[in-house]
Amino acid sequence: MSVQSITHVEYHCADAELTAAGLCSDYGFLHDDQAPPQPGIRSVRLHQGTIRIHVASAEDPAHPVARFVARHGDGVAVIALGCTDPQASLERAERHGARVLDRAGGLVAGFGDVALRFVPDAPAQAAPGGLLDALDHAAICVPAGELAPAVKFCEAALGFHRIFGEYIEVGAQAMDSSVVQSASGEVTFTLIEPDTSRQPGQIDTFLDSNQGAGVQHLAFRTRDIAAAVRTARARGVEFLSTPGAYYDALAERLGATAIPVDTLRELDVLVDQDHGGQLFQIFVRSTHPRRTYFLELIERQGAGTFGTANIKALYEAVERQSSTASV
Repeated sequence: MSVQSITHVEYHCADAELTAAGLCSDYGFLHDDQAPPQPGIRSVRLHQGTIRIHVASAEDPAHPVARFVARHGDGVAVIALGCTDPQASLERAERHGARVLDRAGGLVAGFGDVALRFVPDAPAQAAPGGLLDALDHAAICVPAGELAPAVKFCEAALGFHRIFGEYIEVGAQAMDSSVVQSASGEVTFTLIEPDTSRQPGQIDTFLDSNQGAGVQHLAFRTRDIAAAVRTARARGVEFLSTPGAYYDALAERLGATAIPVDTLRELDVLVDQDHGGQLFQIFVRSTHPRRTYFLELIERQGAGTFGTANIKALYEAVERQSSTASV
């Protein structure tokens, strides 16, 4: 009955074809051969590596897809969890307080209006040659006071384990975070809440603009982040920049890096490490009208969890974007 994977994410937006076209042109996603029609919505199914994204829009403002977009803007509305026994997984979630939204569809309330769908686990076959390989993790912002209940929900209702946590301070702002993961290691959620005793920051801004909890970003894993960044940049994707002082201090902080520091500096790629090895990451500059959603690219070279500076790097990167936008 355990959760094994994320089979796909369902992304609701104002224009499915336009959104799908951007993912294809910018990141190399491909259209599925068969995308069955769904009443009342336009749906485009995309794939790359083992990543599956179902992009949907609706013209009728009363349709649930349109209502989600009106409230939150374009964003991840459903995370589909591949299970060895979807029915048993739904029943477990319900026993632990999950509100069932669509029993026949295996859908329960997850985080705010972001739902979870329990489906049969069907490992995706990855075609070689793409920029991106897999969905590494989803970052989810929750209102202050809801982090501990969200972690408890993931542990009790989904069978996840908390593998990492960190309290982050950046200037007068602060946030708390926990990372939960399935026993299979294939599903990872980074859960983040603001510290409202401190000065309001970008997590507060997200929650205000998104009108509640939601997916802040999806992180796509790649085997060659340098090649992926260069290719995406050539296609017009903009990434957040990193101050040169960050790279000046790398040798003292981490020692040798698997990717040369000059390459990291050239591409604005961040690096951190844990007991297993190193991981490299970069954040895409958000093009969302509300600045509530963006993407991350990540390469793992032995690192199995999150280095101690990773989430702080995310926080600071988003702050840089906010500062730039306000100038």
